[in-house]
Amino acid sequence: MEGSSDRPLFTPGPLTTSRTVKQAMLRDLGSRDAEFLGVVARVRAALLEVGGAPAGEWACVPMQGSGTFGIESVLSTAVPRGGGLMVAVNGAYGRRMAGIGKRHGIATSVVEAPETQRIEAEAVDRALASAPEKPALLAVVHCETTTGLVNPIEAIAAAAHRHGVPCMIDSMSGFGALPVDCASMPGVSWVVSSSNKCVEGVPGLSFVLARRRDLEACEGRARTLSLDLWEQWRGLESDGQFRFTPPTHVILALGRALEELREEGGPPARLARYARVQKIVVEGLRGLGYRTLLPDELLSPIITSFLYPDRPGFSFNAFAGRLADMGYVIYPGKVSNAPCFRVGSIGRLRESDAAGLVRAVKTLG
Repeated sequence: MEGSSDRPLFTPGPLTTSRTVKQAMLRDLGSRDAEFLGVVARVRAALLEVGGAPAGEWACVPMQGSGTFGIESVLSTAVPRGGGLMVAVNGAYGRRMAGIGKRHGIATSVVEAPETQRIEAEAVDRALASAPEKPALLAVVHCETTTGLVNPIEAIAAAAHRHGVPCMIDSMSGFGALPVDCASMPGVSWVVSSSNKCVEGVPGLSFVLARRRDLEACEGRARTLSLDLWEQWRGLESDGQFRFTPPTHVILALGRALEELREEGGPPARLARYARVQKIVVEGLRGLGYRTLLPDELLSPIITSFLYPDRPGFSFNAFAGRLADMGYVIYPGKVSNAPCFRVGSIGRLRESDAAGLVRAVKTLG
C-alpha cells in the first residue's frame, strides 16, 4: 500500500488514503479564514468538473455529514409538499432512500428488481407510465454497494426525462471512477456522492451536484433545518461560508484528494486501476475455490461480493479477524438472501495489495 503503514482497506468506505491526503489535514484553519474559503471554492469547482457539470448550469453544494446526509438533504428539499417520490431499488441503499422518503411523509413508490439484477430502464418507464400521479422525483443508485452492480443511469434518466420527471443519482460508490457526465444527461437534476469513496478523501462530507434551475425552485421546501439544501447553497453563494461549522480538516483533505485524482488521469485512469486490483482479487479467490455472487457480466471494479465457501464451520467473523491480523480488512456482506462477504477494489490500493490479500486468504486454507 502506497506511502502508509496502515492496513489496506478492501472495503466500500472509508477507504485507504494516500499519505499526502492525510498530511493535508495536519493544519488548523478557521472556517471563515480567506485561505479556507478559497479551498472550499476550489473544491466545489473541481467536483463540478469531475461530474461533467457546466458551472453556469450546475452548482456544487457540500453538506456536512456522510453520504446519507447528502441524500436526505436532496430528498427532503427537492420534493415539494404533496409531491411524490419514486425509487428504483435493487439493494440496501435503494431501500434506504425509500425509507428516507417515507420518514419525511413523502408518498413513496418503488420500482424493484432482485439484488442480483440491474434496474432496467424499461421497468422505470412502465412504472412512470402507469403511476396514478407523476412523482416529483425519481431516485436511483448508480453502484449498489451491497453487490457492486452498476445500474444504467443514463438510460434510466432518459426514461424519467421522457415523462418529465427529474432524476437524482446516488453515485456514492461511483463518482470519481465510474463515468458521470451531467451535461449529457438532461434527465438528471441531482447527483450525490461523498468525500470518502472514489475521490479518495476522508469521511465527513457529502456533496450534491445540482442543476441550478431545479435548485432555485427549492426555496422554502425543506423539511429540516440543518439539511436545507437551498439554504446551504444560498449561504455558500453569498459569502462562501457554511451555515454551520464545516469539517475543515476533511475539506482540506478533499482538496488534496481532488488534485491527486487529476494527477492520476481523472476518473478513467482511476477506474482502470480499480479494475486491475479487482481482476487480481477475483481471479485469485476463484482459484482458491471462492465463487462470486454475480456473474462476470455484472461485476464492477468497485466492490465484489463472494459467497461463503461451502465448508463446515466457516465463520466470517473468524475469517475476517484472521485476515485483519495479517494486515487486510474486508467487510461482511449486505445481501438479504445470500451469505457472502465483500471485497472492495477502491481507495489507494495497488496490484501488490491485491496480490497480498490473495496470498493471505490462501494461508487460511
